[in-house]
Amino acid sequence: MNLERLNFHHLLYFWRVARLGHLTRAAQELHVSQSALSTQIRQLEQRLGEALFERDGRSLVLTETGQLVLSYAESIFGLGQEMLGRLAGRGEGMLRVRVGSVATLSRNYQENWIRPLLADPTVTLSLESGMLEELLERLLQHRLDVVLANEAVAADAERPFHCRFMGSQSISLVGPAAAWSGQRLRVPEDLHGREVALPGPRHALRGQFDALCLAADVRPRLRAEVDDMAMLRLIARDSGWLTVLPEVVVQDELRTGVLVKLGRSEKLQERFYAITTTHRHRVERLEHLLSGSSRALRPARAAAAAR
Repeated sequence: MNLERLNFHHLLYFWRVARLGHLTRAAQELHVSQSALSTQIRQLEQRLGEALFERDGRSLVLTETGQLVLSYAESIFGLGQEMLGRLAGRGEGMLRVRVGSVATLSRNYQENWIRPLLADPTVTLSLESGMLEELLERLLQHRLDVVLANEAVAADAERPFHCRFMGSQSISLVGPAAAWSGQRLRVPEDLHGREVALPGPRHALRGQFDALCLAADVRPRLRAEVDDMAMLRLIARDSGWLTVLPEVVVQDELRTGVLVKLGRSEKLQERFYAITTTHRHRVERLEHLLSGSSRALRPARAAAAAR
């Protein structure tokens, strides 16, 4: 069999059916009849000489050959999607850079990281926020160029990720300047019985903090737990409670003196990662960002040093 005999239209239909695992839903998405879609899949199987699916009740399950074909189809159509994303805006001389960020990541960190692109008049930015697994799926589909996360991910043959460590910072305890200016507190020893706002259970930091309090027999009075760092920033600023969070989240409030840093625990660290796929088109501007490991944390450090 040579390449000219491979019908990529049939391969596209197979790809959508394999991803959805259901013939009816794929037919609806592709705006074709279910019978026409079945015919296209059978023609592809005849061309390849092997079955791609087997029935399991009402569901379609990939055969071993089907899994192999799917892995290639993911690359083929994923790269096609990447190409379309790259071409978007090219007519105006623009380069599109597509960045995903997990919902629990500080928006200040994300802004610091993309800051060089904000000053580049030739770049159009596409920014998405969501759950890590959803973003990784879009990364594999070449719908994103990079995912920023606060936890590492493993790679394997089906998920060829490159997870680059971008830096870390200790977690700080902050409070309103009007009530706490000039004071220092130990974390977690001095938090027993005090009103606190914390990152939510889904945040990578929360397990660290709870374990630290348990080991020290410290029980703070929990007033709020927040997954979204932008909301936790507002609560830290407006509630009057003590808040445990990455310093970069409230870098502006620390710089202006609305909040003060009361303590820090070196045992609590938030780590930042940039995740890409190993099979991707290299973009010079993005590669430059990936090489600047700790740059996105510098504004927070500078603010602390200035006070």
